[in-house]
Parts: sequence; structure tokens; C-alpha cells
Amino acid sequence: MDLSVVAYATIGGVVPALLWVWFWLKEDAKRPEPTQLIVAAFLIGIIAVITVIPLEKLAMVFFSGTTIVIVWAAIEEVVKFALAYFTVLAHKANDEPIDALIYMITVALGFAAAENTLFLIDPVANGDFIQSVLTGNFRFLGATLLHVLASSAVGLALGLAFYKRPLIKFWYGLVGLILAIVLHGAFNFFILKSDGNDLMRVFAFVWVGLIILLIAFEHVKRITRY
Repeated sequence: MDLSVVAYATIGGVVPALLWVWFWLKEDAKRPEPTQLIVAAFLIGIIAVITVIPLEKLAMVFFSGTTIVIVWAAIEEVVKFALAYFTVLAHKANDEPIDALIYMITVALGFAAAENTLFLIDPVANGDFIQSVLTGNFRFLGATLLHVLASSAVGLALGLAFYKRPLIKFWYGLVGLILAIVLHGAFNFFILKSDGNDLMRVFAFVWVGLIILLIAFEHVKRITRY
């Protein structure tokens, strides 16, 4: 494959995701996370894409139709969380409620960056500039934010349970993961079932969720031990 195609697709996939990373880091500017851990979280998201591709192909052997959409959502959310749990979330820098939310959002954006790059390779390779722009904008406003919204459900749950007992943290985390899968699966389902007229309604679902996330983000920032 032409390296220039990969380069352009990578720029189109990664730069928008980095803009979202910058946005969320600005929301936590008072006590920012170590730069190396933010970079690590973003790279973990990219690694998660490489991990889920063979798992999703394997899932197609056993599932089909609507079921496979839910299974794919579950695979992606579980892998993102698992990789984050044993790396950035286990680091000593994860020392306040908002941190888990920041790390999970960054992992999600790394995942979206890699996924978006893969989606852009074909239109870029075919020299279809308009399709490349449309694909990039579609994923920037929809799929990228969906990944943020879904993974933030886990981060939000962990943040709310930050000062609670380990068993309570476990149940909060489990509920957050289930919610992430439900949100992701619902988005995939409605995207597949919708025609052009319904597409904006599906996107509106994500944007409303993003507004709720911003409100929840501010709440988690104010959580203290006492």
C-alpha cells in the first residue's frame, strides 16, 4: 500500500481525536495528569483496535444479524476497559475521582483515532476527496463521540466510587461497563437500521449524552473524601 495513503488517512483519523483529547484535558486543567500517561492511554486505545479485530472476526463465526452488533460493542468496550485497567488505571497517578474518567476518555479517543484511520484508507486510496471528508466528518461527530460517551460511562462509575470500598467499586465498575456496552450497542443498531433521514436523530442521541457527560464531569471533579 502507498505510504502516502496511510499517512493521509492517519492524519485524518488521528488529528481530530487529538483535538478532542485537548478539549477534555482543558476541562481538567487544575490538576492535569502526567503527559506520559495521557500518551500511554491514547496508545492503549490504538492497541485495543488491533486486539479487537481478530476477536470480532471470530465472533462472526458464531453470531450474525442484530446479535453480532451487540457482541462487537461488548468486545470493544471490554477490551478498552481491560487494557486501561491493567495499565493507566493501575498507576499511582490515578489518585482522584476525575482521573479514571480522563484516562478512559483518552483511551476511547485513541481507539477512535485508529478506527477512523482504517475507515479513511479506502476513500483516500481511491482519490475520493469528498468521500474522505464526509467519512471523516461523519466519524468525528458520531462514532468518535460515541466511543467517548461509552468509555466515559466506565470512567464515571469508577470516579463516583473512588472513595468507596473495593467491593462497591467492583459493582460500580461492572454497572458502568454494562452501560457502556448498552450505549455502544444501541448506537450501532440504530445506525444500521436508520436511513439518511434518521441519521441526525441517532447523532442527536450521542450529542445529548455528551451534554450529560459534561455535567457529570463537573460533578465528579467536586467529589472529595469527606
